[in-house]
Amino acid sequence: MFAKQYSHRLPADYDMSVIRRRAAQLGPLWDHTEGLLFKAFIAQERGQALGNVYASVYLWADPLQAADFLLGERFQKVLDSFGRPHIESWLPLDVQRGPAQGALSLYREAFALEPGADRAVILAEEKLRNQQLADSRDTFAVFLALDVQAWCLVRVTLSAKALEADHPGTGYQVLYLAQGVASQG
Repeated sequence: MFAKQYSHRLPADYDMSVIRRRAAQLGPLWDHTEGLLFKAFIAQERGQALGNVYASVYLWADPLQAADFLLGERFQKVLDSFGRPHIESWLPLDVQRGPAQGALSLYREAFALEPGADRAVILAEEKLRNQQLADSRDTFAVFLALDVQAWCLVRVTLSAKALEADHPGTGYQVLYLAQGVASQG
């Protein structure tokens, strides 16, 4: 498995309806993508966040398919529209599917792994927390991943509930949630 996110900061006066239309048009093209569990087209809007951001979060079952995407023609649309983004990449450690059938919000939390910490205990605790989140009727999916460059754990939770300002982590609106072939069945 392989997970990643890239984000595009947009001007404060950017018309975010352009981004919503883009996600609505491109999102369905990602449904049934080979090797993909899901791709979330997400955004933050000025007024609800510090500024306008358009981003994508991917969870791939097959890392080779992720590499093919980044090196292939599909990623060229991103490059042509926004330039070459910094891509955060993570190794998934635990993935749980919840009962919700879709998502309206995505939350990202990060937890530093301090030197000397008992990583096995922390991992066990965070996997338990994932299971608790997955048991919520509003959860579509939750995954825990390791950011090997920053030495931190990253949790991404997709919720069927609208974005909540007091939810832990950084929140995003889900504009479209594409589900790949690997998520069917």
